[in-house]
This record gives sequence, structure tokens and C-alpha cells, in this order.
Amino acid sequence: MSTDLGTAEGMESRELVHFVTQQTRFALINNILQHPEQLPSMYELEELNPSVSEATVYKHVQKLIDAGIVKEVALDDDQRRQGYPWKFYGLTENGREFLDDHNLLAAEETLQQIYKTISDKPEKMVKYENAPRPEDA
Repeated sequence: MSTDLGTAEGMESRELVHFVTQQTRFALINNILQHPEQLPSMYELEELNPSVSEATVYKHVQKLIDAGIVKEVALDDDQRRQGYPWKFYGLTENGREFLDDHNLLAAEETLQQIYKTISDKPEKMVKYENAPRPEDA
């Protein structure tokens, strides 16, 4: 099954596979897959990638959004709570389908199990991990 991904960047399927498997972007996709809600905040993505600058994480998330792999979802104004994130990042339906079609979701369950074993998360990350998420994401 083919998807309309990458059209914004004019990429063909092979180019898009190369694009999403670039080290930092693939790490970010894996971070989304391993998150308990599969909707991490930008802070959580930054914490899970300590060797990459915050600006680089943001830049690669934006590239994944532009390519149609990742979407940004936000809480409605009345659901936002002070001191908690309100923007989150998850796979688009087409993004998940593309990754599945190219066997790039094979480790999803393993990633989730690994995430559960991380015991030294900063307090802020645990707080953000438990923050309310949009229900229709």
C-alpha cells in the first residue's frame, strides 16, 4: 500500500526510508514508539537524546512533521495545566503505515519494554510523562 508521505519534500519511497532512518530522526521515531502514550513532549524527546542539542532535536522533529511522518498535537486551552506540557508529538496514521510497510516498526514492543526499565528519569520527565494528553491524537 502506498502513502502520500514525503510529497512536501518531493521524496520517493526509497528516499523517504533513507530520510527516516537518519540516526537522529530514527532515534526520535523510536522515542515516540517507546513512550507509554506514544505522544512524548519536546522536553521528553530532548531528555531521551542527551547527546543531541535541543535545537537539533527540534529541527529533526520539524523535518519529520514536514515529511508527514510525525504530527504535533496540542491540548485544548481548557485542558492545559500550568507547569505541564501542552504540545506532544506522535506518528501520523500515514507515517505509521509507511514505517510498517518498510518493516521499521518491528522493534516497537521491545522499545516499550526498554523504556519501562529506565529507572533514573529526572523528576521533571516523570511529571511530563504523566501529563494529560489529547484524547483524539
